[in-house]
Amino acid sequence: MDNIILGLLILESRTIYRLRERIKKGMDLMYSSSMGSIQAAIKRLLDRGYISYSERVENGKYKKIYSITDRGKRCFFEWINSPFEVENTKNPELAKVYFMGLSDKTSRRVNIEQYLAQLAERYHVLDAICEEAKRMDVTEESQDIIFYQLAAARYGRDFMRFNIGWYKKLIDEMEDET
Repeated sequence: MDNIILGLLILESRTIYRLRERIKKGMDLMYSSSMGSIQAAIKRLLDRGYISYSERVENGKYKKIYSITDRGKRCFFEWINSPFEVENTKNPELAKVYFMGLSDKTSRRVNIEQYLAQLAERYHVLDAICEEAKRMDVTEESQDIIFYQLAAARYGRDFMRFNIGWYKKLIDEMEDET
C-alpha cells in the first residue's frame, strides 16, 4: 500500500479521500481500499518522512493535502526500478472451495452464483475503465504513465474474466457430479 500511495502522490497531491477514491477505482485488486489500511500507510509514510501535508479550508471544510517528499520519491523510484518478485497469490474464497464438500449442497451453488455476480460486477467496472482509456486524449508526456496504468486495468479485467470462467466451469462440474 505504501508504494501505491507514493506513486499516486507523485502524479498529484491528494487528500486521503481522493487517495481512497483512486485506489478503489481499479487498484483494489492490488491492495485493500479500506480507509483503515490507507490511514495506516499514511501514518507510516509520514513517520518515515516520505510524505508531508499542508492544511487548508475549502468550503468551510478542513482538508489535509498529502504530497510526496524528495525522500519519498527516492524510495518510490528505488522500488519501481527493482526487479519483479513472484508473490503468493492469496484468494481467501478459494479456501471455501477447498472445504465446500463439508457444506450443504444448496448453499454451494447459491454461494458460487452470488460470487459470480460480484466478479461480473468487478469485470464490468474494469472493462469500462479500459474502454474509457481508449477514448482518452493523452498528452505525449503522459503516454508512458497511461499505457502502464491501462495495462494494470486490463490485467484486472482479464483476471476477473478468468475467475468467472473458472467458477462457471466448477458449477458445470458440480452438475455433472449429481
